[in-house]
Amino acid sequence: MKSREDIESYLIKLGLPYEQLGHELWNVRPQDKENLLVTIAGPVVVFRLKVMDLPSRNREALYAALLTLNATEMVHGAFGIESEAVVISHALQLENLDYNEFQAVVEDITMSIGKHYPQLSKFRAAA
Repeated sequence: MKSREDIESYLIKLGLPYEQLGHELWNVRPQDKENLLVTIAGPVVVFRLKVMDLPSRNREALYAALLTLNATEMVHGAFGIESEAVVISHALQLENLDYNEFQAVVEDITMSIGKHYPQLSKFRAAA
């Protein structure tokens, strides 16, 4: 079974800046600005990145856009709502996790932000 040491080695191999925040919690900065949290939660590794705060208005249109992106663009992860924020989250089984899967999730989240943030940020501006 994989462990926190494996996750740490994957982070080192990725060559991205990161900070260990807890025993099984890391803050990774794929493009030196995002805060991609990686944590071991029981049998899974959870990846979570805050995209933006929820706007005060026009939420229904934002929710429809997020659901459309989940159905058409997000392969493994999903956009979601946590408290008053839009987040991207992914989860992988820890037991058989390999470096290629780990790297693919980090790259998928990074590409999703780059590709979809311009569209989603319009909802924030309209608030």
